[in-house]
Amino acid sequence: MFVLKECILSLACLPAVVRVLALSCRLPLLDSAEGSSCFPGTNMLSVLRQCLGVSRNLNPENELKRYFGARAVLGDQRPRQRQRQYVRSTWLTVPKNTWPRYSKTGIAMQLVETRRGVQYFTFEHHREYQQVQFKFLDAVESMDPNNIVLLLQMNPYHVDSLLQLSDVCRMQEDQEMARDLIERVLYSLECAFHPVFSLTSGSCRLDYRRPENRAFFLALFKHLMFLEKRGCPRTALEFCKLILSLDPENDPLCVLLMIDFLSLRAREYAFLTRMFEEWESHRNLSQLPNFAFSVPLAYFFLSQQEEHSEMESSQTRERAARLIQLALIMFPSVLMPLLDHCSVQPDARVASHSFFGLNAQISQPPALNQLTSLYVGRTHSLWKDPAVMAWLETNVHEVLHLVDIKDPLVEECELKRKMRYQSAPRNIYRHVILSEMKEATAALPLEVTSQPVMGFDPLPPLDSIISYTRPERYFPAPVQGDIRHDGDDEAGAGQDLNQGVNRLMAAMRDMLANIQFQEPPRDDNPEGDGDWD
Repeated sequence: MFVLKECILSLACLPAVVRVLALSCRLPLLDSAEGSSCFPGTNMLSVLRQCLGVSRNLNPENELKRYFGARAVLGDQRPRQRQRQYVRSTWLTVPKNTWPRYSKTGIAMQLVETRRGVQYFTFEHHREYQQVQFKFLDAVESMDPNNIVLLLQMNPYHVDSLLQLSDVCRMQEDQEMARDLIERVLYSLECAFHPVFSLTSGSCRLDYRRPENRAFFLALFKHLMFLEKRGCPRTALEFCKLILSLDPENDPLCVLLMIDFLSLRAREYAFLTRMFEEWESHRNLSQLPNFAFSVPLAYFFLSQQEEHSEMESSQTRERAARLIQLALIMFPSVLMPLLDHCSVQPDARVASHSFFGLNAQISQPPALNQLTSLYVGRTHSLWKDPAVMAWLETNVHEVLHLVDIKDPLVEECELKRKMRYQSAPRNIYRHVILSEMKEATAALPLEVTSQPVMGFDPLPPLDSIISYTRPERYFPAPVQGDIRHDGDDEAGAGQDLNQGVNRLMAAMRDMLANIQFQEPPRDDNPEGDGDWD
Protein backbone atom coordinates (compact mmCIF):
# COMPACT_ATOMS: atom_id res chain seq x y z
CA MET A 1 0.00 0.00 0.00
CA PHE A 2 1.27 3.49 -0.83
CA VAL A 3 1.66 5.70 2.26
CA LEU A 4 2.47 9.38 2.61
CA LYS A 5 6.04 10.32 3.40
CA GLU A 6 6.72 12.53 6.37
CA CYS A 7 9.04 14.82 4.44
CA ILE A 8 7.51 16.88 1.67
CA LEU A 9 9.97 17.54 -1.13
CA SER A 10 10.77 21.10 -2.06
CA LEU A 11 9.48 22.35 -5.39
CA ALA A 12 13.04 23.37 -6.16
CA CYS A 13 13.92 19.69 -6.44
CA LEU A 14 11.52 18.96 -9.28
CA PRO A 15 13.61 17.09 -11.86
CA ALA A 16 12.07 18.71 -14.90
CA VAL A 17 15.02 17.48 -16.87
CA VAL A 18 15.81 18.16 -20.51
CA ARG A 19 12.86 18.00 -22.80
CA VAL A 20 14.95 15.76 -25.01
CA LEU A 21 12.44 13.95 -27.11
CA ALA A 22 15.16 11.62 -28.30
CA LEU A 23 13.16 9.59 -30.71
CA SER A 24 14.60 7.94 -33.77
CA CYS A 25 13.10 8.10 -37.24
CA ARG A 26 10.78 5.29 -36.22
CA LEU A 27 8.64 7.97 -34.63
CA PRO A 28 7.11 10.19 -37.31
CA LEU A 29 6.55 12.89 -34.68
CA LEU A 30 10.11 14.16 -34.98
CA ASP A 31 12.09 12.31 -37.58
CA SER A 32 14.40 15.07 -38.82
CA ALA A 33 16.27 18.08 -37.52
CA GLU A 34 13.13 20.18 -37.62
CA GLY A 35 10.47 17.53 -38.14
CA SER A 36 8.82 16.23 -41.29
CA SER A 37 5.44 16.33 -42.87
CA CYS A 38 3.11 13.76 -41.33
CA PHE A 39 -0.27 15.03 -42.49
CA PRO A 40 -0.98 14.00 -46.06
CA GLY A 41 -4.46 14.05 -47.47
CA THR A 42 -7.57 16.10 -46.91
CA ASN A 43 -8.97 13.78 -44.24
CA MET A 44 -6.07 14.58 -41.95
CA LEU A 45 -6.59 18.28 -42.61
CA SER A 46 -10.12 17.91 -41.32
CA VAL A 47 -8.81 16.16 -38.21
CA LEU A 48 -6.30 18.96 -37.66
CA ARG A 49 -8.98 21.63 -37.93
CA GLN A 50 -11.20 19.84 -35.45
CA CYS A 51 -8.43 19.38 -32.90
CA LEU A 52 -6.52 22.63 -33.37
CA GLY A 53 -9.36 25.03 -34.04
CA VAL A 54 -8.88 27.68 -31.37
CA SER A 55 -11.89 29.02 -29.49
CA ARG A 56 -12.42 32.70 -28.90
CA ASN A 57 -11.37 32.32 -25.26
CA LEU A 58 -7.98 34.00 -25.60
CA ASN A 59 -8.54 36.67 -22.97
CA PRO A 60 -7.38 35.43 -19.55
CA GLU A 61 -9.67 37.91 -17.81
CA ASN A 62 -12.66 35.85 -18.95
CA GLU A 63 -11.26 32.80 -17.19
CA LEU A 64 -10.31 34.75 -14.08
CA LYS A 65 -13.79 36.29 -13.92
CA ARG A 66 -15.32 32.81 -13.90
CA TYR A 67 -13.19 31.96 -10.87
CA PHE A 68 -13.30 35.20 -8.90
CA GLY A 69 -16.03 37.36 -10.40
CA ALA A 70 -15.79 40.43 -12.62
CA ARG A 71 -15.54 42.90 -9.76
CA ALA A 72 -12.51 41.18 -8.23
CA VAL A 73 -10.73 40.91 -11.58
CA LEU A 74 -11.50 44.24 -13.21
CA GLY A 75 -11.71 46.48 -10.16
CA ASP A 76 -11.66 50.07 -11.36
CA GLN A 77 -10.19 49.26 -14.78
CA ARG A 78 -13.37 49.61 -16.81
CA PRO A 79 -13.96 53.33 -16.26
CA ARG A 80 -10.40 54.10 -17.32
CA GLN A 81 -10.68 51.92 -20.40
CA ARG A 82 -13.80 53.77 -21.53
CA GLN A 83 -11.88 57.02 -21.53
CA ARG A 84 -9.24 55.77 -23.96
CA GLN A 85 -9.94 56.35 -27.61
CA TYR A 86 -8.59 54.96 -30.86
CA VAL A 87 -7.76 51.55 -29.37
CA ARG A 88 -7.52 48.80 -31.94
CA SER A 89 -9.69 45.75 -31.21
CA THR A 90 -7.45 42.70 -30.83
CA TRP A 91 -7.83 39.05 -29.90
CA LEU A 92 -4.47 38.13 -28.38
CA THR A 93 -4.14 40.88 -25.79
CA VAL A 94 -5.81 44.07 -24.61
CA PRO A 95 -3.81 47.30 -25.10
CA LYS A 96 -3.02 49.15 -21.87
CA ASN A 97 -3.11 52.82 -21.07
CA THR A 98 0.51 52.65 -19.94
CA TRP A 99 1.77 51.54 -23.36
CA PRO A 100 3.27 53.95 -25.87
CA ARG A 101 0.87 54.93 -28.60
CA TYR A 102 1.05 52.45 -31.46
CA SER A 103 2.13 53.53 -34.90
CA LYS A 104 3.10 51.50 -37.92
CA THR A 105 6.29 49.57 -37.24
CA GLY A 106 7.26 48.38 -40.70
CA ILE A 107 6.06 44.80 -40.19
CA ALA A 108 3.46 43.34 -42.54
CA MET A 109 2.03 39.90 -43.27
CA GLN A 110 1.73 38.39 -46.72
CA LEU A 111 -0.19 35.37 -48.01
CA VAL A 112 2.43 33.14 -49.66
CA GLU A 113 0.19 30.42 -51.08
CA THR A 114 -2.90 28.32 -50.53
CA ARG A 115 -2.51 24.56 -50.79
CA ARG A 116 -5.09 21.86 -50.05
CA GLY A 117 -7.23 24.27 -48.10
CA VAL A 118 -4.32 25.49 -45.98
CA GLN A 119 -3.12 29.08 -46.19
CA TYR A 120 0.59 29.79 -45.74
CA PHE A 121 1.54 33.25 -44.50
CA THR A 122 4.73 35.04 -43.57
CA PHE A 123 5.62 38.23 -41.76
CA GLU A 124 7.74 40.67 -43.74
CA HIS A 125 10.07 43.43 -42.56
CA HIS A 126 9.93 46.58 -44.62
CA ARG A 127 13.11 48.52 -45.27
CA GLU A 128 12.69 50.86 -42.28
CA TYR A 129 12.15 47.92 -39.94
CA GLN A 130 15.16 46.12 -41.38
CA GLN A 131 17.31 49.12 -40.45
CA VAL A 132 16.01 48.97 -36.89
CA GLN A 133 16.69 45.23 -36.82
CA PHE A 134 20.27 45.82 -37.94
CA LYS A 135 20.71 48.35 -35.12
CA PHE A 136 19.30 45.84 -32.65
CA LEU A 137 21.73 43.13 -33.73
CA ASP A 138 24.57 45.63 -33.56
CA ALA A 139 23.45 46.61 -30.06
CA VAL A 140 23.45 43.01 -28.89
CA GLU A 141 26.91 42.41 -30.29
CA SER A 142 28.26 45.68 -28.88
CA MET A 143 27.64 44.46 -25.31
CA ASP A 144 26.41 47.97 -24.49
CA PRO A 145 22.89 47.86 -23.01
CA ASN A 146 22.47 51.59 -23.62
CA ASN A 147 22.11 50.82 -27.32
CA ILE A 148 19.13 48.51 -26.79
CA VAL A 149 17.53 50.92 -24.35
CA LEU A 150 17.89 53.79 -26.80
CA LEU A 151 16.57 51.64 -29.61
CA LEU A 152 13.40 50.86 -27.66
CA GLN A 153 12.93 54.50 -26.71
CA MET A 154 12.77 55.37 -30.37
CA ASN A 155 11.00 52.16 -31.49
CA PRO A 156 8.81 51.03 -28.56
CA TYR A 157 7.24 48.18 -30.57
CA HIS A 158 10.39 46.58 -31.93
CA VAL A 159 9.56 42.94 -31.22
CA ASP A 160 13.02 41.44 -30.73
CA SER A 161 14.03 44.17 -28.29
CA LEU A 162 10.83 43.57 -26.33
CA LEU A 163 11.47 39.82 -26.27
CA GLN A 164 15.02 40.34 -25.05
CA LEU A 165 14.03 42.78 -22.31
CA SER A 166 11.24 40.48 -21.17
CA ASP A 167 13.85 37.84 -20.43
CA VAL A 168 15.84 40.37 -18.43
CA CYS A 169 12.75 41.26 -16.39
CA ARG A 170 12.08 37.62 -15.70
CA MET A 171 15.63 37.15 -14.48
CA GLN A 172 15.05 40.12 -12.18
CA GLU A 173 11.85 38.41 -11.00
CA ASP A 174 9.77 41.30 -12.31
CA GLN A 175 7.08 39.04 -13.72
CA GLU A 176 4.59 41.85 -14.25
CA MET A 177 6.90 43.83 -16.53
CA ALA A 178 8.08 40.68 -18.31
CA ARG A 179 4.49 39.73 -19.10
CA ASP A 180 3.65 43.27 -20.17
CA LEU A 181 6.49 43.33 -22.70
CA ILE A 182 5.36 40.01 -24.21
CA GLU A 183 1.82 41.29 -24.52
CA ARG A 184 3.19 44.33 -26.33
CA VAL A 185 4.92 42.01 -28.82
CA LEU A 186 1.66 40.17 -29.47
CA TYR A 187 -0.22 43.43 -29.94
CA SER A 188 2.36 44.76 -32.38
CA LEU A 189 2.32 41.59 -34.48
CA GLU A 190 -1.46 41.26 -34.45
CA CYS A 191 -1.74 44.79 -35.80
CA ALA A 192 0.25 43.52 -38.80
CA PHE A 193 -1.98 40.50 -39.54
CA HIS A 194 -3.14 39.85 -43.09
CA PRO A 195 -6.90 40.48 -43.48
CA VAL A 196 -7.63 36.77 -44.06
CA PHE A 197 -5.24 35.40 -41.45
CA SER A 198 -7.36 33.53 -38.88
CA LEU A 199 -6.35 32.61 -35.35
CA THR A 200 -9.28 30.23 -34.90
CA SER A 201 -9.56 28.24 -38.13
CA GLY A 202 -6.66 25.87 -37.54
CA SER A 203 -5.71 26.15 -41.23
CA CYS A 204 -3.29 29.11 -41.25
CA ARG A 205 0.43 28.32 -41.23
CA LEU A 206 3.67 30.17 -40.54
CA ASP A 207 7.08 28.77 -41.42
CA TYR A 208 9.43 28.90 -38.42
CA ARG A 209 12.42 28.71 -40.74
CA ARG A 210 11.77 32.34 -41.67
CA PRO A 211 13.30 34.61 -39.00
CA GLU A 212 10.49 37.15 -39.41
CA ASN A 213 7.95 34.57 -38.16
CA ARG A 214 9.82 33.40 -35.07
CA ALA A 215 8.93 36.33 -32.82
CA PHE A 216 5.24 35.37 -33.08
CA PHE A 217 5.91 31.76 -32.06
CA LEU A 218 8.17 32.83 -29.20
CA ALA A 219 5.83 35.50 -27.88
CA LEU A 220 2.88 33.07 -27.91
CA PHE A 221 4.93 30.48 -26.03
CA LYS A 222 6.13 32.94 -23.40
CA HIS A 223 2.60 34.32 -23.02
CA LEU A 224 1.30 30.79 -22.57
CA MET A 225 3.79 30.19 -19.76
CA PHE A 226 2.70 33.35 -17.97
CA LEU A 227 -0.96 32.37 -18.31
CA GLU A 228 -0.38 28.95 -16.76
CA LYS A 229 1.48 30.51 -13.84
CA ARG A 230 -1.36 33.00 -13.32
CA GLY A 231 -3.82 30.14 -12.94
CA CYS A 232 -5.42 30.38 -16.38
CA PRO A 233 -4.85 26.87 -17.79
CA ARG A 234 -7.90 26.98 -20.07
CA THR A 235 -6.67 30.11 -21.81
CA ALA A 236 -3.13 28.73 -21.88
CA LEU A 237 -4.44 25.60 -23.60
CA GLU A 238 -6.01 27.69 -26.36
CA PHE A 239 -2.69 29.44 -26.94
CA CYS A 240 -0.94 26.07 -26.99
CA LYS A 241 -3.35 24.87 -29.67
CA LEU A 242 -2.74 28.08 -31.59
CA ILE A 243 1.03 27.54 -31.59
CA LEU A 244 0.60 23.94 -32.74
CA SER A 245 -1.82 24.96 -35.48
CA LEU A 246 0.74 27.35 -36.97
CA ASP A 247 3.03 24.45 -37.89
CA PRO A 248 1.62 21.08 -36.74
CA GLU A 249 3.89 19.10 -39.05
CA ASN A 250 7.13 20.32 -37.46
CA ASP A 251 6.02 21.71 -34.09
CA PRO A 252 9.11 23.96 -33.86
CA LEU A 253 8.64 24.70 -30.13
CA CYS A 254 7.50 21.13 -29.37
CA VAL A 255 4.32 22.12 -27.57
CA LEU A 256 3.08 18.53 -27.92
CA LEU A 257 5.07 17.85 -24.77
CA MET A 258 2.99 20.45 -22.93
CA ILE A 259 -0.51 20.19 -24.36
CA ASP A 260 -1.44 17.14 -22.28
CA PHE A 261 -0.51 18.92 -19.03
CA LEU A 262 -2.53 22.00 -19.91
CA SER A 263 -5.50 19.84 -20.91
CA LEU A 264 -5.47 18.09 -17.55
CA ARG A 265 -5.00 21.35 -15.65
CA ALA A 266 -7.94 22.86 -17.53
CA ARG A 267 -10.00 19.68 -17.00
CA GLU A 268 -10.41 19.37 -20.76
CA TYR A 269 -10.25 15.58 -20.54
CA ALA A 270 -12.43 14.94 -23.58
CA PHE A 271 -10.19 17.12 -25.76
CA LEU A 272 -7.07 15.24 -24.68
CA THR A 273 -8.55 11.78 -25.25
CA ARG A 274 -10.00 12.83 -28.60
CA MET A 275 -6.70 14.27 -29.75
CA PHE A 276 -4.93 11.07 -28.72
CA GLU A 277 -7.40 8.86 -30.58
CA GLU A 278 -7.22 10.92 -33.77
CA TRP A 279 -3.46 11.53 -33.81
CA GLU A 280 -2.13 8.23 -32.50
CA SER A 281 -2.18 6.46 -35.85
CA HIS A 282 0.11 9.00 -37.58
CA ARG A 283 2.07 10.56 -34.69
CA ASN A 284 2.61 7.59 -32.31
CA LEU A 285 1.68 9.71 -29.32
CA SER A 286 1.67 6.64 -27.07
CA GLN A 287 5.45 6.50 -27.49
CA LEU A 288 5.78 9.83 -25.70
CA PRO A 289 5.83 9.41 -21.90
CA ASN A 290 3.68 12.49 -21.34
CA PHE A 291 0.84 11.18 -23.52
CA ALA A 292 1.32 7.59 -22.35
CA PHE A 293 0.54 8.61 -18.75
CA SER A 294 -1.68 11.67 -19.16
CA VAL A 295 -4.23 10.05 -21.47
CA PRO A 296 -5.16 7.19 -19.08
CA LEU A 297 -5.31 9.77 -16.28
CA ALA A 298 -7.78 11.75 -18.38
CA TYR A 299 -9.87 8.63 -18.95
CA PHE A 300 -9.84 7.98 -15.20
CA PHE A 301 -11.13 11.47 -14.47
CA LEU A 302 -13.80 11.05 -17.14
CA SER A 303 -14.95 7.81 -15.50
CA GLN A 304 -15.49 9.74 -12.25
CA GLN A 305 -17.93 12.21 -13.81
CA GLU A 306 -21.50 11.73 -12.68
CA GLU A 307 -23.17 12.63 -15.98
CA HIS A 308 -21.95 9.39 -17.57
CA SER A 309 -23.99 6.20 -17.32
CA GLU A 310 -22.65 3.27 -15.34
CA MET A 311 -21.88 1.36 -18.54
CA GLU A 312 -19.99 4.31 -20.01
CA SER A 313 -18.06 4.81 -16.78
CA SER A 314 -17.16 1.13 -16.65
CA GLN A 315 -15.88 1.12 -20.23
CA THR A 316 -13.89 4.29 -19.58
CA ARG A 317 -12.33 2.78 -16.43
CA GLU A 318 -11.34 -0.33 -18.37
CA ARG A 319 -9.72 1.80 -21.06
CA ALA A 320 -7.90 3.86 -18.43
CA ALA A 321 -6.61 0.69 -16.74
CA ARG A 322 -5.43 -0.82 -20.01
CA LEU A 323 -3.56 2.33 -21.04
CA ILE A 324 -1.95 3.03 -17.66
CA GLN A 325 -0.68 -0.54 -17.49
CA LEU A 326 0.79 -0.19 -20.95
CA ALA A 327 2.42 3.09 -19.92
CA LEU A 328 3.94 1.51 -16.81
CA ILE A 329 5.33 -1.37 -18.87
CA MET A 330 6.70 0.92 -21.57
CA PHE A 331 8.10 3.54 -19.17
CA PRO A 332 8.75 1.88 -15.78
CA SER A 333 11.19 4.62 -14.79
CA VAL A 334 8.30 7.04 -14.25
CA LEU A 335 6.75 5.34 -11.22
CA MET A 336 9.32 5.79 -8.44
CA PRO A 337 10.11 9.47 -9.17
CA LEU A 338 6.37 10.14 -9.46
CA LEU A 339 5.67 8.61 -6.05
CA ASP A 340 8.66 10.45 -4.63
CA HIS A 341 7.40 13.82 -5.83
CA CYS A 342 3.93 13.03 -4.52
CA SER A 343 5.46 12.18 -1.11
CA VAL A 344 4.11 8.64 -1.32
CA GLN A 345 5.97 5.55 -0.15
CA PRO A 346 5.38 2.38 -2.22
CA ASP A 347 4.57 -0.87 -0.44
CA ALA A 348 7.20 -3.55 0.10
CA ARG A 349 6.40 -5.55 -3.02
CA VAL A 350 6.70 -2.55 -5.34
CA ALA A 351 9.74 -1.09 -3.56
CA SER A 352 11.68 -4.34 -3.72
CA HIS A 353 10.82 -5.32 -7.29
CA SER A 354 13.62 -4.76 -9.81
CA PHE A 355 11.25 -3.76 -12.61
CA PHE A 356 10.50 -0.39 -11.04
CA GLY A 357 13.82 -0.08 -9.22
CA LEU A 358 16.90 2.02 -9.88
CA ASN A 359 17.82 -0.17 -12.83
CA ALA A 360 14.78 1.20 -14.67
CA GLN A 361 16.53 4.60 -14.87
CA ILE A 362 20.04 3.28 -15.46
CA SER A 363 19.27 0.76 -18.18
CA GLN A 364 17.38 3.05 -20.54
CA PRO A 365 18.84 5.66 -22.92
CA PRO A 366 19.72 9.01 -21.27
CA ALA A 367 17.33 10.87 -23.54
CA LEU A 368 14.40 8.79 -22.30
CA ASN A 369 15.50 9.32 -18.70
CA GLN A 370 15.33 13.05 -19.33
CA LEU A 371 11.90 12.80 -20.95
CA THR A 372 10.36 10.82 -18.12
CA SER A 373 11.94 13.03 -15.49
CA LEU A 374 10.54 16.06 -17.23
CA TYR A 375 7.05 14.61 -17.25
CA VAL A 376 7.19 13.84 -13.54
CA GLY A 377 8.50 17.29 -12.70
CA ARG A 378 5.76 19.04 -14.62
CA THR A 379 2.69 16.94 -13.82
CA HIS A 380 3.28 15.22 -10.47
CA SER A 381 0.77 17.49 -8.69
CA LEU A 382 -2.02 16.05 -10.84
CA TRP A 383 -1.40 12.59 -9.40
CA LYS A 384 -1.66 13.48 -5.70
CA ASP A 385 -5.39 12.86 -5.39
CA PRO A 386 -5.98 9.83 -3.08
CA ALA A 387 -8.41 8.28 -5.56
CA VAL A 388 -5.81 8.59 -8.34
CA MET A 389 -3.14 7.00 -6.13
CA ALA A 390 -5.42 4.09 -5.23
CA TRP A 391 -6.17 3.52 -8.92
CA LEU A 392 -2.47 3.73 -9.78
CA GLU A 393 -1.55 1.26 -7.04
CA THR A 394 -4.01 -1.32 -8.32
CA ASN A 395 -2.58 -1.12 -11.82
CA VAL A 396 1.02 -1.22 -10.63
CA HIS A 397 0.34 -4.59 -9.03
CA GLU A 398 -1.31 -5.80 -12.23
CA VAL A 399 1.83 -4.83 -14.13
CA LEU A 400 4.08 -6.64 -11.67
CA HIS A 401 2.00 -9.76 -12.21
CA LEU A 402 2.56 -9.49 -15.98
CA VAL A 403 6.28 -9.01 -15.39
CA ASP A 404 6.49 -12.03 -13.10
CA ILE A 405 4.75 -14.32 -15.58
CA LYS A 406 7.08 -13.00 -18.34
CA ASP A 407 4.35 -11.62 -20.55
CA PRO A 408 5.81 -11.06 -24.08
CA LEU A 409 4.65 -7.43 -23.99
CA VAL A 410 7.23 -6.65 -21.30
CA GLU A 411 10.14 -7.76 -23.45
CA GLU A 412 8.67 -6.07 -26.52
CA CYS A 413 8.50 -2.71 -24.74
CA GLU A 414 12.04 -3.11 -23.45
CA LEU A 415 13.31 -3.52 -27.01
CA LYS A 416 11.37 -0.45 -28.12
CA ARG A 417 12.94 1.64 -25.36
CA LYS A 418 16.43 0.67 -26.43
CA MET A 419 15.81 1.33 -30.12
CA ARG A 420 13.65 4.44 -30.29
CA TYR A 421 15.15 7.03 -27.95
CA GLN A 422 18.64 7.79 -29.14
CA SER A 423 19.03 11.42 -30.20
CA ALA A 424 17.41 14.78 -29.57
CA PRO A 425 15.83 16.95 -32.27
CA ARG A 426 16.71 20.61 -32.22
CA ASN A 427 13.17 21.76 -31.48
CA ILE A 428 13.27 19.90 -28.15
CA TYR A 429 16.39 21.78 -27.09
CA ARG A 430 14.62 24.96 -28.10
CA HIS A 431 11.70 24.03 -25.88
CA VAL A 432 14.02 23.31 -22.96
CA ILE A 433 15.60 26.74 -23.25
CA LEU A 434 12.24 28.50 -23.42
CA SER A 435 10.83 26.52 -20.50
CA GLU A 436 13.72 27.68 -18.28
CA MET A 437 13.72 24.60 -16.07
CA LYS A 438 16.98 24.44 -14.19
CA GLU A 439 17.46 20.68 -14.28
CA ALA A 440 16.52 20.51 -17.96
CA THR A 441 18.85 23.33 -18.94
CA ALA A 442 21.72 21.84 -16.94
CA ALA A 443 21.43 18.59 -18.90
CA LEU A 444 21.65 20.21 -22.33
CA PRO A 445 24.51 18.79 -24.42
CA LEU A 446 27.73 20.65 -25.09
CA GLU A 447 26.84 21.49 -28.68
CA VAL A 448 23.94 23.58 -27.32
CA THR A 449 25.54 25.12 -24.23
CA SER A 450 28.76 26.05 -26.03
CA GLN A 451 26.96 28.61 -28.21
CA PRO A 452 25.30 31.82 -27.01
CA VAL A 453 21.53 31.50 -26.86
CA MET A 454 19.55 34.72 -27.07
CA GLY A 455 15.94 34.98 -25.97
CA PHE A 456 14.79 36.64 -29.19
CA ASP A 457 15.89 33.64 -31.32
CA PRO A 458 16.98 30.54 -29.38
CA LEU A 459 18.63 27.86 -31.52
CA PRO A 460 17.56 29.08 -34.96
CA PRO A 461 16.83 26.28 -37.47
CA LEU A 462 19.79 25.03 -39.42
CA ASP A 463 17.80 25.38 -42.65
CA SER A 464 16.64 28.96 -42.06
CA ILE A 465 15.16 30.86 -45.00
CA ILE A 466 16.88 34.24 -44.98
CA SER A 467 15.12 37.02 -46.87
CA TYR A 468 17.56 39.82 -46.06
CA THR A 469 21.00 40.12 -44.48
CA ARG A 470 22.94 42.79 -42.67
CA PRO A 471 25.50 44.76 -44.68
CA GLU A 472 29.12 43.98 -43.95
CA ARG A 473 30.58 45.94 -41.07
CA TYR A 474 34.14 46.83 -40.17
CA PHE A 475 35.23 46.28 -36.58
CA PRO A 476 37.89 48.40 -34.83
CA ALA A 477 41.16 46.78 -33.82
CA PRO A 478 40.86 44.99 -30.47
CA VAL A 479 42.27 46.64 -27.38
CA GLN A 480 45.32 45.08 -25.82
CA GLY A 481 43.38 43.14 -23.22
CA ASP A 482 41.30 41.47 -25.92
CA ILE A 483 44.23 40.23 -28.06
CA ARG A 484 44.16 36.44 -28.29
CA HIS A 485 47.15 34.18 -28.80
CA ASP A 486 47.38 31.88 -31.76
CA GLY A 487 47.15 28.87 -29.50
CA ASP A 488 43.66 29.71 -28.25
CA ASP A 489 41.09 27.21 -29.39
CA GLU A 490 37.50 27.60 -30.58
CA ALA A 491 36.10 26.54 -27.23
CA GLY A 492 37.79 29.51 -25.61
CA ALA A 493 36.29 31.84 -28.17
CA GLY A 494 32.85 30.44 -27.52
CA GLN A 495 33.35 30.86 -23.79
CA ASP A 496 34.35 34.50 -24.25
CA LEU A 497 31.23 35.14 -26.31
CA ASN A 498 29.04 33.53 -23.68
CA GLN A 499 30.68 35.67 -21.00
CA GLY A 500 30.07 38.75 -23.11
CA VAL A 501 26.39 37.87 -23.44
CA ASN A 502 26.18 37.34 -19.70
CA ARG A 503 27.77 40.74 -19.08
CA LEU A 504 25.25 42.30 -21.43
CA MET A 505 22.37 40.69 -19.56
CA ALA A 506 23.71 41.81 -16.19
CA ALA A 507 24.13 45.38 -17.39
CA MET A 508 20.66 45.41 -18.92
CA ARG A 509 19.16 44.27 -15.62
CA ASP A 510 20.80 47.23 -13.90
CA MET A 511 19.46 49.68 -16.46
CA LEU A 512 15.97 48.26 -16.88
CA ALA A 513 14.50 50.41 -14.13
CA ASN A 514 15.55 53.55 -16.01
CA ILE A 515 13.85 52.70 -19.28
CA GLN A 516 11.43 55.37 -20.45
CA PHE A 517 9.72 54.85 -23.76
CA GLN A 518 9.55 57.84 -26.06
CA GLU A 519 6.15 58.46 -27.54
CA PRO A 520 6.17 58.65 -31.35
CA PRO A 521 4.75 61.85 -32.84
CA ARG A 522 0.98 61.89 -32.72
CA ASP A 523 -1.10 62.54 -35.79
CA ASP A 524 -3.07 65.74 -35.85
CA ASN A 525 -6.15 63.86 -36.92
CA PRO A 526 -6.16 60.35 -35.45
CA GLU A 527 -9.77 59.79 -36.47
CA GLY A 528 -8.70 59.91 -40.08
CA ASP A 529 -6.12 57.15 -39.71
CA GLY A 530 -7.47 54.13 -41.48
CA ASP A 531 -5.46 51.80 -39.24
CA TRP A 532 -7.54 52.64 -36.16
CA ASP A 533 -10.88 51.17 -35.33
